[in-house]
Amino acid sequence: MLRWFESLIPVFPPVDTRQPPRGVVRFYLHYLTPVWPVLLATLIAGLLLALVEVAMFDFLGRIVDMLSDNPGRDFFQRNARELLWMAGITLLARPLLVALHNLLVNQSIVPGLSNRSRWQMHNYVVRQSLSFFHNDFAGSIANRVMQTGTSLRESAVQMVDSLWYIVVYTGTALYLFAQVDWRLMLPLAIWMVAYVGIGVYFVPRMKQRAWIASEARSKAMGRIVDGYTNIATLKLFAHSGHEQRYVADAIQELAEKHRGQTRITTGLEMVIAVLNGFLIVGTCGLALWLWNDSLISVGAITLATGLVIRIHNMSGWIMWTVNGIFEDIGTVQDGMETIAQPLTVQDSSDAAPLKVTAGAVDFQNVHFHYGKRGGVMAGLNLAVKPGEKIGLVGPSGAGKSTLVNVLLRLYDLESGQILIDGQDIARVTQESLRAQIGVVTQDTSLLHRSIRDNLLYGRPDATDEQLRAAVAKARADGFIDALVDGQGRRGYDAHVGERGVKLSGGQRQRIAIARVLLKDAPILILDEATSALDSEVEAAIQDSLDELMGNKTVIAIAHRLSTIARMDRLVVMDQGRIVETGTHAELVATGGLYARLWARQTGGFVAVDG
Repeated sequence: MLRWFESLIPVFPPVDTRQPPRGVVRFYLHYLTPVWPVLLATLIAGLLLALVEVAMFDFLGRIVDMLSDNPGRDFFQRNARELLWMAGITLLARPLLVALHNLLVNQSIVPGLSNRSRWQMHNYVVRQSLSFFHNDFAGSIANRVMQTGTSLRESAVQMVDSLWYIVVYTGTALYLFAQVDWRLMLPLAIWMVAYVGIGVYFVPRMKQRAWIASEARSKAMGRIVDGYTNIATLKLFAHSGHEQRYVADAIQELAEKHRGQTRITTGLEMVIAVLNGFLIVGTCGLALWLWNDSLISVGAITLATGLVIRIHNMSGWIMWTVNGIFEDIGTVQDGMETIAQPLTVQDSSDAAPLKVTAGAVDFQNVHFHYGKRGGVMAGLNLAVKPGEKIGLVGPSGAGKSTLVNVLLRLYDLESGQILIDGQDIARVTQESLRAQIGVVTQDTSLLHRSIRDNLLYGRPDATDEQLRAAVAKARADGFIDALVDGQGRRGYDAHVGERGVKLSGGQRQRIAIARVLLKDAPILILDEATSALDSEVEAAIQDSLDELMGNKTVIAIAHRLSTIARMDRLVVMDQGRIVETGTHAELVATGGLYARLWARQTGGFVAVDG
């Protein structure tokens, strides 16, 4: 039975590629509409449970009246049918409704809705462009995804379940009071109007301050995670005091925002306490006055007194429920500002998979400025023939890495086209584009998983033999078997730490090269691929790199010009433009920018005595 209820809300629905709505109400509906049957069932269970709870107070009043009107030894015989009905409601109906309600909330909604919405939010956020992640702390983004899923579920449950329960409870109480004497409902009606008025005043302020506090919490989380992620830098530069102040500023801001939030809560509690006092005194005093004039029975006094004391006790819960709802709405609103941003790089509606038959790459009048007014690349044209191996050369900031980024479509062009075998990369799926390009970068970042998992990212269906062959070609087999992590996992099962921190730079680079060897894509990008290797290791794997390049189309970037001097063609870039092109010998002979860079790296810039 538990598993059946747990299956009512599947955690992994089909991927929805639509942008989540920006409005709060539409944002809620986007995630709640698919699970409406479970929410409706919870609402109905709450309705029935509230009716049963109020009926029990009515039973209590009727029992008092029965005792007053029909005392004697035959009391049970005369009232057996009604007493059995009351017992059945109390012993059977109420426990069954409580069980149904708890199964729906605890088994279906709590684990299902929270994690389902987190999964959907993550699925959307992870498709954002690089610039999205560069503009915020990774910790803040992750925190918002996790928080928003929880807060969306909490506020939805409270609105569907608790508020509905409260409305039914107080509405039924008013009806019972009116059945006894219409005047008995006046204190509760006035209380309800005043309570709504208090809510109208306090709730928007609570929501606003909850949103502000949520922003401050995400900021503090981002700063803390940023420090943990870069812990080596923190320790190397010995600025612990500065870093602590940086985090302390965010926590101080969070504390101040929390104080503003709790001031509203304290004010609300005090006002409700006074209002509840008037409710109890007004209802009980009025009931006694009506009884004194023989207008109502003792049972009616019991009903009225019991219900208003119950409502008084509930009012604190109501306050915390309302407070929680709007705190959660504030958190959802904060998360929505990050999660519901439009995708800046996305597949067109008619995008087709890229089909690489030869590997020709053609940059046609490419303009790209990272959203700035100028700079980077303007009108760049470059044609790379199938199987051609070119080296990109130029000073830092010349646009070499940008050219690679736009080829991978990590950013969209402002104008121009990039064609692969005649296919515009803006008209093919991003997944298929990147599947056809192997990349080894200078800053190799490994996942905090096992060596095997990192290697299989290149080709998930690779056999163990293929994996080991790629490792051997990258000259990585010499150290993998000796690895042991902190949990005692060895070799290919050893975990590498966040971003591969447990490995040396050269070891990380060899794993990256093995991963691309395993991928075996027809187009290859080498962005400072051997920069983290010492000369001996670089020489040792050069044959493997030659084998990796094989008959592929290769674009290689290197500041050490000796590593790309033997490419088919060198392309020299400066300030986003191609200023020279030719073989190494041709460019040295022309005496241009490449010749000057070559001279500096081969000793021409060293001052000689005498």
